[in-house]
Amino acid sequence: MGKEPTILVTNDDGVYSPGLKLLYEAVKDLGRVFIVAPEVPKSASGLGLTLHKPLRIIKLILDDMVVYAVNGTPSDIIHLSLHVIAKKIDLVVSGVNIGDNTSIQVILSSGTIGAAAQAALEGIPAIAFSIAVPSAEELETNFELQNLIKRIVRVFVKKIIERGYPKGIDVINVNFPAEMKKNVKVKIAKAAKLRFTEYVERRVDPRGKEYYWLYGHPKKPEPNTDIYVVFVEKNIAVTPLKLDLNISVISEEFISFVNNIGLFLSHYFNNFL
Repeated sequence: MGKEPTILVTNDDGVYSPGLKLLYEAVKDLGRVFIVAPEVPKSASGLGLTLHKPLRIIKLILDDMVVYAVNGTPSDIIHLSLHVIAKKIDLVVSGVNIGDNTSIQVILSSGTIGAAAQAALEGIPAIAFSIAVPSAEELETNFELQNLIKRIVRVFVKKIIERGYPKGIDVINVNFPAEMKKNVKVKIAKAAKLRFTEYVERRVDPRGKEYYWLYGHPKKPEPNTDIYVVFVEKNIAVTPLKLDLNISVISEEFISFVNNIGLFLSHYFNNFL
């Protein structure tokens, strides 16, 4: 990266999240920094794009931060930042998300990682940060935790600026435990498959109409996964992600499966059309 990289700071919790301010304070003097975030929380928006309504940008002054608020998703923000606000981005830093983003189940729906993944699709290095606290207030009132996270975030970003982004990786996903002791470690961990067992609860509103509430119960963490590192070991989990969803080795069974469909189509066209 150049001497003064352009850094985009974003999130999915909205412009008023303490995690956004924390992230900005960690990197504000490391380059030319733009803060662009959703005007309201957009959690679990994944890679969603806004295609059914206009997108608008509002410039705000929040404390000492110039923030561009967008009425869209974190993925929208990447495109607006590239084409309207910053025009050029060398690194995207997303978070610090309120709540963990561990497991493939959560990663695929996360707006925090969605912003980083959208950047990666555009060829921009990206890193996402999350902390396993249940509420923004818990982070906002714990100044010791804030300071430690800022220092760690700063080290991550400085290393990327100085050494370049690691090859073969599209997104770096970092998850902090809610409490960090002096012996806390930074550990590389694969993403678990599932974080929650999902349920649907049927309810009835005061007018007698049915509605449904989707929720989940945490699953027991498996050793050597991001969930285990964060919630059992109380360490920092760093998970490298690759966005190439193609399978490198295709099984003979799958080839046979597709060939049989091809034979069916050939028979159909030859005999019925």
